[in-house]
Amino acid sequence: MNSQKKPAACGCGCEVSPSSGHHIVAHDQDLRSVSTLPWNPHPKFPGVSLRHLVTGTDTGGRLSLHHVRIDPGCSIGDHTHTGMVEIHDVLSGEGICILEGAEIRYLPGMMGIMPADRIHNITAGNRGLLLLATFSPPLV
Repeated sequence: MNSQKKPAACGCGCEVSPSSGHHIVAHDQDLRSVSTLPWNPHPKFPGVSLRHLVTGTDTGGRLSLHHVRIDPGCSIGDHTHTGMVEIHDVLSGEGICILEGAEIRYLPGMMGIMPADRIHNITAGNRGLLLLATFSPPLV
């Protein structure tokens, strides 16, 4: 059996491995299929979509987790999260994160920590980028 899976197109032009991301979210007695959760276009940055996996409602207002999909060559421009820590777990693709002028190369398996109130941006490379973003306190 071949353990190497060929990346599949997710419909946005980026390549997302079938094993990338998450498939089921279990909360209390509820099992949610991630594939049924909607992708929400980012209100400010074209080519960026978020899928809300775990919300503040699920965690008593402590944190939230989101898939963040950035299409090839697209960016989440300079921004901060007032009072929120954000952690990026790179699931697939590649790109660059700039945290207050310092460049961080994003590849699968990499994690980046964005301290609260710090300016950062992310640009996807030619294959796009899929992140698991964790926010505390929650984004939603």
